[in-house]
Amino acid sequence: MGRTLSTIGGNIGGIMAKRKPSKRNSAGPAPGARTASERPGRAPRRQGKSQGAGRSGLWLHGVHAALAALANHERRVERLVLTEDAGRALRPRIEKIAANRARDGARPLPTPEIKSRQEIEGMIGAGAVHQGIALLARPLPDVFLDDVLDATEGMEAVLVVLDQVTDPQNVGAILRSAAAFGARAVIVPGRGAPRPTGALAKAASGALEYVPLVRVTNLSAALDALKARGFWCAGLDSRAPESLSEADLSGRLALVLGSEGKGLRRLVGERCDLLVRLPISDRVESLNVSAAAAIALYELARGG
Repeated sequence: MGRTLSTIGGNIGGIMAKRKPSKRNSAGPAPGARTASERPGRAPRRQGKSQGAGRSGLWLHGVHAALAALANHERRVERLVLTEDAGRALRPRIEKIAANRARDGARPLPTPEIKSRQEIEGMIGAGAVHQGIALLARPLPDVFLDDVLDATEGMEAVLVVLDQVTDPQNVGAILRSAAAFGARAVIVPGRGAPRPTGALAKAASGALEYVPLVRVTNLSAALDALKARGFWCAGLDSRAPESLSEADLSGRLALVLGSEGKGLRRLVGERCDLLVRLPISDRVESLNVSAAAAIALYELARGG
């Protein structure tokens, strides 16, 4: 229990602000959609909620989630625990991260602690698949909707909006797909949506460090704010007459997804400029929301 690896330190700053805009082509408004000049004015500044569950620390675990958090300059890491085998295998990568943090003048990482698998499970919860590494970290700084809108001003960009998606595994998987296909943020309601826990971070496989998870007070108001800044809001609905590929969407787009089964709430669907569907076999009624998000984001990236 008392053994440690060599002292290390590091962080990856400003990664969200430095992400490159999408290369997809701009397009005019969808048929029947309102133009930016016809849309409501900008929502009040700083609209949204903190993405962290208070200021207390949380345990992140799993190789991809943990290494991404260590490399993120915005993360304040307070403890780093590893099994002996994981410490030996991951030491070169952790030391490289530490060197980058030192080079950039970021806060050093804590001294790694060697623990047994059972001891790590006792810290993060029995049954968690930690792969021999876990870290105690502070929540990321709050990201608000206006932060995202300001960062994407004048750019082609895709945002993901989730309505009634409550499973942290699904939200984590959607964050991972958002990172893979270049979406700039995932927006969720402040009530009902899962907090960025260790399970969500592991499902995101590191994407929680790169793609902002933005909590808003009112999802319908958030869609109005997006429209006011030139985003077209396209909701996925299995009953829509037009498929996503037929709609030929591009430019500034908010992809709005509801939960499997329930779909989009009526008011959220009515706020969308258009509804589109994914063409799937009649052998299944619907897709899991994370699978639908991955397919839709791929289709949007492929079309650019």
